[in-house]
Amino acid sequence: MDSSNPAQGAPQSLAQGRLAALRWGRREAPVWLCLHGWLDNAATFSRLAPRLCEQLDVQLVAVELSGHGHSRWREAGRYMLWDYVEDVIAALGDLGLNSAVIMGHSLGAIVATLLAAALPERVERLLLIDGLISQATPVEQTATQLREALLTPRRDPASRRPYRSFEQAVDARVLGAVTPVDAHTIAPVVARNLREEEEGLVLRSDVALHRPSPLRFTDAQNLALIQNLRCPVSVLAASHGILGKPARDAAAGIEQLHWIALQGGHHLHLEEAHVAAVAATIIREVSE
Repeated sequence: MDSSNPAQGAPQSLAQGRLAALRWGRREAPVWLCLHGWLDNAATFSRLAPRLCEQLDVQLVAVELSGHGHSRWREAGRYMLWDYVEDVIAALGDLGLNSAVIMGHSLGAIVATLLAAALPERVERLLLIDGLISQATPVEQTATQLREALLTPRRDPASRRPYRSFEQAVDARVLGAVTPVDAHTIAPVVARNLREEEEGLVLRSDVALHRPSPLRFTDAQNLALIQNLRCPVSVLAASHGILGKPARDAAAGIEQLHWIALQGGHHLHLEEAHVAAVAATIIREVSE
């Protein structure tokens, strides 16, 4: 990806080089922190960020969570939700922010929600794009979930087959996507996640991100977290996204939470047909 193109964001290093980020907007403008989804990276905001910076005069810093994009991998090969929250706290500290508006997509939305629930003084507002609560595990399945994680070995990164071309890498991401996405939509994310080596193009993200979590929150714990939110919360739910009945039910009784249904898929903020509506909705939410 050409980092000299302003639309793609300027590279930034945080947490003593442990975390990478992309930045859009004037350096003097108020900072919003942006968090990407699982297996994505900061480029997920490359079509949305310029619109918001121009209209709201904000500075968007999209942090790449550990194991993703250009950020370092975790040595233990485990990526728990609360580990990502510590990434966000480190980024806030490096940016000199006591608190900030946080915009998150999917996994990034869940991480932002955890931070706002546990440390409400650090979050001024949540803007959540097709994400809110984590996938839950019923209490009676706790041992089964742990067993699956313990019996799943960490893959050797060297075992990954390189791609012969950028197009092949994009096609692989489209075919292997957990939620439907087309090649044009996901191309910026794939481009940032590729590193050129002798044998071809190799993914930067840690293969350990695919390992199952040894422990997940229950529905009751998810609800308790949502009930502890104190800041204004805007949830932009995609018509063909991942937010189902559990998330809607959890959000129903939260007075400061505004649920907004929008057309689009899970990556609606990257979809050319829907990014303008996403930007307009966010602008309206923060301006009211």
